[in-house]
Amino acid sequence: MIDIALLRNDPELVRENIRKKFQHQKLPLVDEALALDGRRRTLQTEGDALRASRNALSKEIGRLMKEQKREEAEAVKAQVTANAERLAAIEAETDEVSEKLKGVMMRIPNIISADTPIGKDDTENVERKRFLEPKVPDFEVPYHLDILEKLGGIDIDSARRTSGQGFYYLTGDIARLHSAVLAYARDFMIGKGFTYCIPPFMIRSDVVSGVMSFEEMDGMMYKIEGEDLYLIGTSEHSMIGRFAGQTVEEAKLPLTLTSYSPCFRKEKGAHGIEERGIYRIHQFEKQEMIVICKPEDSEAWYEKMWNYTVELFVSMGIPVRQLECCSGDLADLKYRSCDVEAWSPRQKKYFEVGSCSNLTDAQARRLGIRYKTEKGSAYCHTLNNTVAAPPRMLIAFVENHLRADGSVEIPEVLRPYMGGKTEITPRQA
Repeated sequence: MIDIALLRNDPELVRENIRKKFQHQKLPLVDEALALDGRRRTLQTEGDALRASRNALSKEIGRLMKEQKREEAEAVKAQVTANAERLAAIEAETDEVSEKLKGVMMRIPNIISADTPIGKDDTENVERKRFLEPKVPDFEVPYHLDILEKLGGIDIDSARRTSGQGFYYLTGDIARLHSAVLAYARDFMIGKGFTYCIPPFMIRSDVVSGVMSFEEMDGMMYKIEGEDLYLIGTSEHSMIGRFAGQTVEEAKLPLTLTSYSPCFRKEKGAHGIEERGIYRIHQFEKQEMIVICKPEDSEAWYEKMWNYTVELFVSMGIPVRQLECCSGDLADLKYRSCDVEAWSPRQKKYFEVGSCSNLTDAQARRLGIRYKTEKGSAYCHTLNNTVAAPPRMLIAFVENHLRADGSVEIPEVLRPYMGGKTEITPRQA
């Protein structure tokens, strides 16, 4: 949510930002917000005048009563009563207008970075850097599901029977590899000075609306029937919500946290759930990183965070690239965002395995997350980034470490988490 002062002082900047995001249907929101804000300020001015008048009239009644001017005092009392009735009406209307204004402001997208490329959708995202040389082996790389099945590591058919489309069972060494990657990612981030957390996996609706836009909420979140609770789509939701309504001591910033959670997503929209494979699914697990910092530090943290993900993948021998997200691919609360994409030897192209975002103060304004300053307090900036998210990580892993005989090599950094194993071999027919 942007600062209302920005909207008042430079509404054309806000309109131009909406145009850059190709959300022209939201342009009327600017005038609607300005009208509501104007009405709220008018009511506030009138209300303040009535409160000041109430104090003056109360003194006047006292003076008149002392002077035995009861009739005049009663007339003033009648004025006080009328003012009180009007003030009550003003306060009720102010609450109503303020609630409407908040709803409109929450639909206006955050101002995007000057470095964000302008484009309509993810096809216009811009590659910035590559890390490790992509390789294509001299043998055919099978579809990832076929690789995992030959390794005895996945059961999609049983998951369809128990849970439907978009779920899976991981078994044997592949299940162990899945856990190993998450444990390695956890320890990797702890080594970077981040504090490890396991958050609640369900959050209330006021937290949901604080961490994401209404459009994202509708497309992602599962609601618990009969309760004001939603399953989280990423631990960022719960981790940022932890600080709602809090004012953090400036000396404690930045807060650098890494969190593990299962994630649950409807995956509504154009991509949908795959008939085969585990690239886009309803349930997965993830190691995330969260930073809450002062405004002047957020861009530096943004650069550090996506580079940490790159470093993690490179340490496991997986080629990746950084892709800057264009304006039309940014969710409404994001100031800027980039994807880390891993190389697929089978497809001979990159695919997304993580995303890093700087939301500036958009989430902090919605949730009331501040830090103390010499002059009072200010809103924090919030950032989030994927460290590792199996099963997409597994797809990149098995494709890049597959051998011609169907076995998969375990890189050295993961071997301590795999009981010293150096490879996963196909099961015997």
